[in-house]
Amino acid sequence: MTWRNALGALLLVAALLSGWSLLRHRDKPADEVTDDGTKDYVLHDFQIVALDDQGKESTTLQAPLLERLRSDETMSIVTPLFLLPDNEGNHWELRSEKGWVSANGEQLKLTGNVSGDSPKVPSVPPTTFRTDHLDVFPKENRAKTDALVTMTRPGMTQSGVGFELDSKSKTYQFLSQSKGSYTPQR
Repeated sequence: MTWRNALGALLLVAALLSGWSLLRHRDKPADEVTDDGTKDYVLHDFQIVALDDQGKESTTLQAPLLERLRSDETMSIVTPLFLLPDNEGNHWELRSEKGWVSANGEQLKLTGNVSGDSPKVPSVPPTTFRTDHLDVFPKENRAKTDALVTMTRPGMTQSGVGFELDSKSKTYQFLSQSKGSYTPQR
């Protein structure tokens, strides 16, 4: 064997080892980014205005965080503020610690320190109510709860367990254990 044959054999072995090493240590493809299937989208510090079938405002929502679940298309909201217009275009303000919206937007669930404040209209005394949880049906302009509710107006306080509100007709009713006190205004 000549030195040229030995060098050729050595180069052949080196080429085979290099090829085998490259195949073995090649870059592995990056892990694919997979969707965990939990959230469709997330909104931060936003305002959404929902319109009814006639193109009028039905609900406005403001909140620092909203997450839409991919699995059932419902939304979870942190500290939501819902503005619900009455017939004159004035807004009831509904606030809570947490909110949930059904997939079709027909139902809102507010939980944790729920507060409702009537529109600020000069000729109408302000009305407020407080409760632990409230179900709101914006297309029907109504809200209800089975929890304790306290409602106040200047000179009047009412409370009861179970409550229903119709924002279009501006009527409400306590369903049980209703109590009230009236202090005449001077």
